[in-house]
Amino acid sequence: MATDSWALAVDKQENTTDSVSLYPKLFTCDSCIVEDKAAQSLLNKIIHTSLVNTTNQVEVLQRDPNSPLYSVKTFEELRLPQNLIAQSQSGTGKTAAFALAMLSHVNPAKKWTQCLCISPTYELALQTGKVIEQMGKYYPEVKLAYAIRGNKLDRGMKLQEQIVIGTPGTVLDWCSKLKIIDPKKISVFVLDEADVMIATQGHQDQSIRIQRMLPKECQMLLFSATFEDSVWKFAERVVPDPNIIKLKREEETLDTIKQYYVLCSDKEEKFTALCNIYGAITIAQAMIFCHTRKTAGWLAAELTKEGHVVALLSGEMTVEQRAAVIERFREGKEKVLVTTNVCSRGIDVEQVSVVINFDLPMDKDGNADNETYLHRIGRTGRFGKRGLAVNMIDSKHSMNILNQIEDHFNKKINKLDTDDLDEIEKISN
Repeated sequence: MATDSWALAVDKQENTTDSVSLYPKLFTCDSCIVEDKAAQSLLNKIIHTSLVNTTNQVEVLQRDPNSPLYSVKTFEELRLPQNLIAQSQSGTGKTAAFALAMLSHVNPAKKWTQCLCISPTYELALQTGKVIEQMGKYYPEVKLAYAIRGNKLDRGMKLQEQIVIGTPGTVLDWCSKLKIIDPKKISVFVLDEADVMIATQGHQDQSIRIQRMLPKECQMLLFSATFEDSVWKFAERVVPDPNIIKLKREEETLDTIKQYYVLCSDKEEKFTALCNIYGAITIAQAMIFCHTRKTAGWLAAELTKEGHVVALLSGEMTVEQRAAVIERFREGKEKVLVTTNVCSRGIDVEQVSVVINFDLPMDKDGNADNETYLHRIGRTGRFGKRGLAVNMIDSKHSMNILNQIEDHFNKKINKLDTDDLDEIEKISN
């Protein structure tokens, strides 16, 4: 699949996907940073340049428990083609899997669009395209086109490219308004990053409208990293009678992580406690999570004064800048990574032995954000090793948050006296 055969004519200054800018943005306020899911997903794709191992248990669920596929445990046993809803994290080979599904279904002798993949943003569509280019380079008869804003085609023109990747708004225009794609000839439909899709205004309705144009025999594949209720409802509307593959909850990973809390009165006492921990135990690399950019910046500066080699990661950075910081941390060039929630998931660094919650994660209503807590402390205790998580408590409210976390995971979190060096040394054993 040669690059020069691609129908891609994009001016990056002008063309930025359906209501999405070239670099996914963060929405900021004085007390919080609300991460754009598209930016987080793109960051995960950039930093995962190879497959990662996972110990997650996989559940295969069927609409009909009497189905002969009810007990399958692998993709091979599913004997695709089948309609599929799948939960998949970055780095697990998901894009390669559905790229292979599309390439294997294409008839190169037929000069029309047969496989359609929609992604939430311009950048994510390009990332998917790179994978298909690599996998299809020995299949030059198969052509790929991008249905993205700025790739302007004339009304009524018929595409000869067998695979189209695009964003929902442009794909919908090409199918309905411009009649460039005949949706009735689509044999494989992939909806990628469903959780990001429904978080982007308008994309959910556009995706459903595209799906309704497709023939009943079209194989439909939907992928999502997370499956909140809203994602499930969307998935069930888009994919009829699916096989369902999802990850079991990750609570079991907490068994390999020692969790403690430290009582403090303010951020200065938190910092003193942090220095005492560093003075008592050997830490290969540590990640420290803060609630605001301001706190993260202050803490990084104070740690640097103490002689630590510190990296700072926060939401005002572009995706590319964040990826560069993470790569340096992975390579061990910095031993401490101070970050806001932009780094709570998707990053696997074998040397991380300690995670510090300088501020506990909260949702928009001020309650415990249990999923974020799980992802944060899950940065340690990976690769079969034991990890350590320390939570800084500086108010009745943060103590209440900690109690909510204990109740949710049914795990007791013990108090740690950071003025007692012997006690700190014991927790590292």
